Amino acid sequence: MAKNSLHRYLFNDISVRGELVQLDKPYQEILSSNDYPEAIQKLLGELLVATSLLTATLKFEGSITVQLQGDGPVRLAVINGNHNQQMRGVARFEGDVKDGTIQSLMGKGHLVITIDPVKGERYQGVVGLEGETLSEVLENYFANSEQLRTRLILRTGQHDGQANAAGMLLQVLPDDKGSEEDFDHLLQLTETVKNDELFGLDAEDVLYRLYHQESVQLFEPQPVAFNCSCSRERSASAIRSIDRAEVDQILAEEGEIALHCDYCGTSYKFDRIDVAALFESPISQTSGNQAH
Repeated sequence: MAKNSLHRYLFNDISVRGELVQLDKPYQEILSSNDYPEAIQKLLGELLVATSLLTATLKFEGSITVQLQGDGPVRLAVINGNHNQQMRGVARFEGDVKDGTIQSLMGKGHLVITIDPVKGERYQGVVGLEGETLSEVLENYFANSEQLRTRLILRTGQHDGQANAAGMLLQVLPDDKGSEEDFDHLLQLTETVKNDELFGLDAEDVLYRLYHQESVQLFEPQPVAFNCSCSRERSASAIRSIDRAEVDQILAEEGEIALHCDYCGTSYKFDRIDVAALFESPISQTSGNQAH
């Protein structure tokens, strides 16, 4: 079964495109880095699925960050990915977080979508949290920015004792020659999909189950994977950017410097010998001498 893949498809007789993504390992990797309440696990799963679907829809090469910011129990929920469908994510929260509407989780806030293309200018779109669910917020984003009718189905849950996340997207093509009734018909079919089908069936079987009376063209799947860009080298560069006196003070108080990655849970530790080697390297030779 081709789990952890994004599938794109087109309806041959109607100007509508679709996407289907089914994830378990990338979702589980994101959840494993922190002890998240169930409500945040669900939110991160929906955000992960949505980011994968958005990345394929927006058609760019580079990185994408989709984040929810607010003043509620959940201050931040973010998924960072790229056009190769490499994803990572994290959430920050306070107190007891219970499942509810997007407003009950985030309070007053915004959805921020940031695209950093390999070529071209950085783009950032910001919309209010209008709607009760993440899918409704994103549909409003498409209605306002892309002006294309779009529907997202975002699901999370357990399958075979493991956390799963999956979702589907339907969107009218810019050269739409169909009708509202055509889109509504496909939407009604799509909304009948069950969690067990999304989590347990092959993409081909899901699409046949939903659209067996339609003419559908399915393209080659694209793998989706968890990937964190943190490294010991990046952590070392971060330490070198701090004033040497401040670094020495941390060493005196703690005995070492530990940098923790919230995305993957990895900790990078540097003792006195490690730090001395950092500041004595050619990159920071001058600043190291000045500190003494």
